[in-house]
Amino acid sequence: MSPPPPLDETGRSASEPAPPGAAPEAETACDVLIIGGGPSGSTAAALLAERGRKVVLLEKDRHPRFHIGESLLPLNLRLFDRLGVRDRVAAIGVYKPGARFVSDSHGGKHVEFAFANGPNPNYTYAYQVRRSEFDELLFRRAQECGALAEEGVRVMDVALDAARGGPGHLVIARDAEGRERRWRARFLIDASGRDTFLATRMQSKRRYEHHHSAALYGHFRGVRPYGGAPEEDGNITIHLFDEGWIWMIPLPQGVMSVGVVSTPAFFKRRKGSFEEYLLATLARIPSVAARMEKAELISPVTATGNYSYRSQVMRGEGWLMVGDAYAFLDPVFSSGVLLAMASAEMGAEAVDVWLDDPARAEPMLRAFEHKVNRAIRTFGWLIFRFHKPVMRDMFMNPSNRFRMRDGLIGLLAGNVHANVNRQLPVLAFKASYYLLSALYRLGYRARSEGLVREARGAGA
Repeated sequence: MSPPPPLDETGRSASEPAPPGAAPEAETACDVLIIGGGPSGSTAAALLAERGRKVVLLEKDRHPRFHIGESLLPLNLRLFDRLGVRDRVAAIGVYKPGARFVSDSHGGKHVEFAFANGPNPNYTYAYQVRRSEFDELLFRRAQECGALAEEGVRVMDVALDAARGGPGHLVIARDAEGRERRWRARFLIDASGRDTFLATRMQSKRRYEHHHSAALYGHFRGVRPYGGAPEEDGNITIHLFDEGWIWMIPLPQGVMSVGVVSTPAFFKRRKGSFEEYLLATLARIPSVAARMEKAELISPVTATGNYSYRSQVMRGEGWLMVGDAYAFLDPVFSSGVLLAMASAEMGAEAVDVWLDDPARAEPMLRAFEHKVNRAIRTFGWLIFRFHKPVMRDMFMNPSNRFRMRDGLIGLLAGNVHANVNRQLPVLAFKASYYLLSALYRLGYRARSEGLVREARGAGA
């Protein structure tokens, strides 16, 4: 049975006629239509437009608009270079040399992972950015490259006619004035982010059953630098507590993005407003409370749930999903923007070939699907175990035996398409985790913690 047609914000179906005086336009042909003007959509649009393709990029909101996911990874730099925007990102960002993990359950201990110590000497730092500025920067770059990028245009319905041998996919949208707009696209890219436009219509979106999380976050001014340092060092700091974790991301002009990630059960205990619950949570964790003592909330507090999901399908005849439109993982390792942009790059390369020769593009599309899924599995393996005591012990007592720490830094830097040599330290890390987990299940937690320390000493 087909899902019901989507409704817009007025409760009207996309298949209903537009309001009086807003007659639909005639269909406009294009090579590629992209739903969503976030990092993945803008990346794909820029790369395809540069190759001379007629690209339409539709964003439902208007830039700049608020978005979470402000911490980038070193491997983003390669994509910035390809898009020609590295200097622009540097101008709006905070230099990020690495990541810091702090655990109150380990006596307030902290561990820093410097990207410069990772296995890839070409990418040794990243940036923290306001997503409103970053997303607009990429969107404008797509326009500079020749894409017809429109804001305030919401896609309401799609007919995937190419699958039936038709002339292309029919895309029906509505602009801010209520006018119906129609495009006929040879290829459709869904980059709609967590709106998951196609996955929702196809009813293919599934949450990870073993990993449910939600988040509560806001922007603050006056947050104390970690450890009482005279100034902020640029690291993202992850504060661990028994029921989840807290991010602290330094942004320009002395602003700090602060968010709590935990289970739905944790948030169901909320009494009062989201703001009150966020502030109360931050105040009861010692390492966080010390930094928030004089902080001032300068933004609304936002809540979001259903953090981790994946679509059961990724592509079809003349269409594919990129970025969060396909899958999203808990953001503990800041993988979201990198996975989105990297998948958009690979997808755009395959689409460019498909437009000339679908048969020749098929191996590229299979490789695209394989690489994206492998990257998700790689990050997911860490993320879905991060709340486990053994994994937290390993993070807080990192060993470099068999270069495990180097491999872990490589993953934290976004090096998820590594060759076999760079994967070996990661395999060693996984093997150690499984060994220690087996001991933990047998009741030898003290022994497993000792092995972590012993491995750390041997690998020093």
